[in-house]
Amino acid sequence: MRLLPFRFDREEGVFWLLDQRRLPQEEVWVPVRTAKGMAEAIRTMVVRGAPAIGVSAAFGMVLAHLSGEDPEEADRLLRASRPTAVNLFHALDRLRPHWGSLEGTLEEAYALWREVEETEAAISRHGAEVLRGQVLTHCNTGPLATGGYGTALGAILEAHRRGLVRHVWVDETRPYLQGARLTAFELMKAGVPATLIADNMAGFLMARGQVDAVIVGVDRMALNGDFANKIGTYALAVLAHHHGIPFYAALPLSSVDPKLESGEGIPIEERPPEEVTHLRGLPIAPEGFPAYHPAFDVTPHRYLTGIVTEKGVLYPPFGEALRRALGLS
Repeated sequence: MRLLPFRFDREEGVFWLLDQRRLPQEEVWVPVRTAKGMAEAIRTMVVRGAPAIGVSAAFGMVLAHLSGEDPEEADRLLRASRPTAVNLFHALDRLRPHWGSLEGTLEEAYALWREVEETEAAISRHGAEVLRGQVLTHCNTGPLATGGYGTALGAILEAHRRGLVRHVWVDETRPYLQGARLTAFELMKAGVPATLIADNMAGFLMARGQVDAVIVGVDRMALNGDFANKIGTYALAVLAHHHGIPFYAALPLSSVDPKLESGEGIPIEERPPEEVTHLRGLPIAPEGFPAYHPAFDVTPHRYLTGIVTEKGVLYPPFGEALRRALGLS
């Protein structure tokens, strides 16, 4: 059974978010009643993961209707909440033509959510076809991050169900620990054999022949296949390339930004340095010591073996493949 990150109670006018900052120790649900509250929940990572952020933003516009907020201001607040994942902006662009009607806004928000589920079911099937043996993944890309079946983790779960993947290496994903707290949690609930590792152990495992493939999610991809994902992804891609290990990115085509020819134009969110110097409020560095926290990095397309989408696995040249998949050529 999937543990989804949100649910909507129309009668009460509340969008409930599973507070992902509290997992895995506690399952706490947070009520959100306004678009302003949704923007804050996205910014503070009560909800996270590019597809889940998109669905949440869509329902944020529904809440704006229900709470009487100005739609322009609601849209502005939601767009400002997190800059890197393109799904947020894609969702808000879809909702804009429906602002005049609560029913139209709600119908479009539900349609977006259904499409996430259908798309990710397809991504999981296609991704399972290329995964074998022991797979390494980074950050969290399961149902908690998407509201559907998951992207990279959805492919891993489907490949395990088919008997193709026997074990998963889970990067802890410093500094926010999405791998340790969330991916490990989802794999344990699914009964998939997995082992947690510190991020800097990946090269050691690759050198020993204990990784057969790497698959990660995507927050925003350019038309040439360059992509932004959680910080640490670029290092994994370079390591996999050095060791001759297949490296895949899994994403819905809605995560491709058709305005970007390369990854150079992807905005990189910088989060509070306290997320590096502290762990759940406890200091792990000298008081006052400076820290730097770019939340994402950009991986050049030359390190990709394939791109897993709802339309199948795309192979180089990625620029041509992505344009065909998007209907741009």
